[in-house]
Amino acid sequence: MQTRPQRLFLIGPMGSGKTTVGRVLAKKLGLTFVDVDESIEARCGVEVDRIFEIEGEEGFRRRETQMLDELTLKDGQVVATGGGSVLSEKNRDLLRGRGTTVWLKTSVQQQLRRLARDKRRPLLQTPDRRARLEAMAKIRDPLYAECADIIVLSANITPQAMAHRAAKEILEALSSMQDTTAP
Repeated sequence: MQTRPQRLFLIGPMGSGKTTVGRVLAKKLGLTFVDVDESIEARCGVEVDRIFEIEGEEGFRRRETQMLDELTLKDGQVVATGGGSVLSEKNRDLLRGRGTTVWLKTSVQQQLRRLARDKRRPLLQTPDRRARLEAMAKIRDPLYAECADIIVLSANITPQAMAHRAAKEILEALSSMQDTTAP
């Protein structure tokens, strides 16, 4: 019986903790951590906001799908996706078909607190961040739900405590899933 996931994909909106919690979670589960946005930046040699500036969101999304296609084939890792990765049907198929997908579900209020000082995210460069985040949640939350094997409520606790809680919930859910599929 497998005691840990081999491919774990973290989805959720910006500010939900995918990268911060993902790093701790990977260490806790004995897996490698990979962030899709960081992988794109490493390959391109420029930051995501610069890619958006040069190629627009559409160009960035093409790169995101290509990177996600590569990363979701590798075992032994926790992959933090970009908040908008679920917008693509192909990406949703990759996530659903290649591993265990965990939605770090968070409220717009939590996002606002966590992202208050963030100046790098292209989609947050707007005078009304709340309205932008609410509009994005309205579109994306049903897509996160469609992809999620496991939902972990993001909480206002340290990343270490959140990762501990997420690991516990993930392992319990995976054990439960295996129990229902065992002969």
